[in-house]
Amino acid sequence: MEDLVTEARVKPYRELVPMKGGYDLRINFHAGQEKAMRSVARFIAVLAGTQGGKTCFEPDWLYREICQKGEGDYIVLSATFPLLGLKVLPEFQGLFCDILRWGVYKDDRMGNRIIQSNHDKSRIIFASATNPEAIESATAKGAVWDEAGQKQCKQGVWEALQRRLSLNKGRCLFGTTLYQLGWLKTEVYDRAVGGDKDYEVIQFDSIENPMFPPEEYQRAKRDLPRWRFDMFYRGRYSRPVGLVFDNFSEEEDVIDRFEIPKTWFIYVGHDFGSANPAAMFYAQDPATSQFYAFQEYLPGPGRSVYEHVQEFTRITKGMNVIQRSGGNWTTEEEIRQAYTAQGWHISKPKWKDPQQQYEHVYAMNALHKVKVFRDLRGYIDQKTTFSYELDERFQPTDKYDDEASMHLLAGERYILSNFVPETAVAGIGARVSKPKWRVG
Repeated sequence: MEDLVTEARVKPYRELVPMKGGYDLRINFHAGQEKAMRSVARFIAVLAGTQGGKTCFEPDWLYREICQKGEGDYIVLSATFPLLGLKVLPEFQGLFCDILRWGVYKDDRMGNRIIQSNHDKSRIIFASATNPEAIESATAKGAVWDEAGQKQCKQGVWEALQRRLSLNKGRCLFGTTLYQLGWLKTEVYDRAVGGDKDYEVIQFDSIENPMFPPEEYQRAKRDLPRWRFDMFYRGRYSRPVGLVFDNFSEEEDVIDRFEIPKTWFIYVGHDFGSANPAAMFYAQDPATSQFYAFQEYLPGPGRSVYEHVQEFTRITKGMNVIQRSGGNWTTEEEIRQAYTAQGWHISKPKWKDPQQQYEHVYAMNALHKVKVFRDLRGYIDQKTTFSYELDERFQPTDKYDDEASMHLLAGERYILSNFVPETAVAGIGARVSKPKWRVG
């Protein structure tokens, strides 16, 4: 495969060059693609501008991986099924089925989309990040994840993919345009820039692709907000406009874990639901009134109220639990009573309106009254991605985007809105202003 690395020119990405007795496949990698191909890291994140040459590169990387790792299963993930069918699948079929004649595409008896090798000893399994169950039975030797930066791609899918790769110490290539902050930044990008040798980040602009029109690049640079241009056309992280908690600072508010003293006060916020119950646990230093988020709880479906209470009791064993709040004021009183019946009393939040609850949390963040343990990855992911919807001019509206999936943040607002932001003293209300957005 090393022989395929050539100097990038304005030529087709792949060329079939006539040779005596047949054809030679040559690939015109540009500099960013070549760097990714030569990377020896286990997890490689290609963060690039739109149309920068990510998706077309992915089949070639996986083919080289198959040649090196040998027979077995390999996984290709896309953000959604429509994207899989529109972009990803045709690229892989073009290389593996049409050019290399490595195998044939088919839907197997279980409804999975696969390319089966001609010798029936290898498979490329295609799946959507919105349906990760398709990969749970695979023991993969390598993987590609296209557009992993989209909001449909959750951290839990990344954790599942790592499990599928663990037995064979398989490698994974991410190829994505940047759409938001979130787990891809904290779990992959930050690890790479922090010096973890298992991770490497390769970033390049759209214009790195010699086929990308320079005038389009300049037009986007001129017309788009800087943050959007940096993320969409440069593959560079920028703080997007419209973040609900734009005053939450990973640098200042995220800290290393320490043992919570038994004398500190414990507060718990609960979000109910049979599919995605959640809870956030906070400790307050009585000497400083500082809060510390020390535990997140997001177990998934299937547990009874009794089982939840058993786990809550285990988490807070030996601790001084002062208050538990959660749920909607008018529609979830019966659930609160069910928890009370099991010995875990949950009260109504002080404020009825979710907007008021968010504003109280926002004000506490502004004063950096809440520190978060670094290993609460689910919470940090939600905190750094929860946004207002943007209008056609990329300006924030008053409508929350994907609020229904922010279960840990719901638990947070139910409990922390009980406190006055300025003093973090329980039981007294506060007047806070609506968050100010940084535009541009």
